[in-house]
Amino acid sequence: MTARRIAVVGGGAAGVFAAVAAAENQPDARVTVFEASEEPLEKVRISGGGRCNVTHHCFDPAALVANYPRGGRELRGPFSRFQPRDTVTWFERRGVALKAEADGRMFPVTDTSKTITDCLLDSAMHAGVDLRLRARVGSVAVDPTSGRFIISLHDQSDESADRVLIATGSGPQGYRFARELGHTIVPCVPSLFTFKIDDPRIAALAGISFAQVDTELQAGEHTLKQSGPLLITHWGMSGPAILKLSAWGARLLHDHRYRARLRVNFLPGRSPVEVYQSLVECRNEHGKRRVQTHNPFGVPRRYWQMLVAHTGTPDTTTFSELSRPAMDLLIEELTRAEFEVRGKGIYKEEFVTCGGVDLREIDFRTMQSRLVPGLYFAGEVLDIDGVTGGFNFQSAWTTGWIAGEAMVRS
Repeated sequence: MTARRIAVVGGGAAGVFAAVAAAENQPDARVTVFEASEEPLEKVRISGGGRCNVTHHCFDPAALVANYPRGGRELRGPFSRFQPRDTVTWFERRGVALKAEADGRMFPVTDTSKTITDCLLDSAMHAGVDLRLRARVGSVAVDPTSGRFIISLHDQSDESADRVLIATGSGPQGYRFARELGHTIVPCVPSLFTFKIDDPRIAALAGISFAQVDTELQAGEHTLKQSGPLLITHWGMSGPAILKLSAWGARLLHDHRYRARLRVNFLPGRSPVEVYQSLVECRNEHGKRRVQTHNPFGVPRRYWQMLVAHTGTPDTTTFSELSRPAMDLLIEELTRAEFEVRGKGIYKEEFVTCGGVDLREIDFRTMQSRLVPGLYFAGEVLDIDGVTGGFNFQSAWTTGWIAGEAMVRS
């Protein structure tokens, strides 16, 4: 029999992982990866500030899917077959140990993404995968006579294949291939981005971070809530709490032209009444202390000093001299401060989009198209995206692994 020919369009995380899975499961298969650039796995290389956030330390599929604004329901079955625990094992068997940080993100113990890219490329080479760089695909079509796929390259050459996997990430060419083959593309908009906020209260406070805040985003009649760390930046706000809001609200914010109202509780779990009582106690017990220098709530010092100044309270004012209007404004700013979101920035660690191939047209048992036999999809080309923390790579590993196995077994 002629060896099955498998073409993988896209040399990113999902594409390379799928190619390795296919080649290792069927050594006789001829597996070729077509990558348009000179450098495969570019997103893996730059992710996590060059450290590569490989996955997340969440080994319960039911809990894992809660981190996917789009695609969580469809990923429940795939995660029962290949989840973060399997990712850890996969890399460990190839000599790469991963570590979990306090927030659950998992990185190679070497703290360099080169460890991951080298492991993937070495695995591909040892499995016999033909990795072709600078091989830009112009079209993917089905030969009506043979039923095989014809991959046309920009250098005017054609390749044929029995199975094709499209794993082009959020690149427009992958959506074009899918559309030309009859698939529906859910319009793509950015996900995982920072908020642009031009506000004098935070203008000089870039770099200040809060370990935990509660946030509420109002866009039109819709409200979203998230909790987590927050970071003040030169352009506004970032950090996991903001990034989660941007992910879950990706399409909502796009529709509202990234204009929204953000409310932040910098003292999560504490009500305005409780904060008032704390200020009264501070006035009774530390009445002679200056408000500007005595911070009873543990918020960052510079932020507290800004809040005191924002109330119009002089630097020399003691707690016994603190006026009720100033106290009320402090409580307001600590527990329900409001900011106007006037645009989006980017999240440099990981660029993710919301949208892609319609999930209703994919069989998630195999990642095969329900419309075109022999056509498979994996990774971000699908309408799947996760919050920050390694979840997007995990969906790439999972969908790539399932597609790789299915292409040589089906």
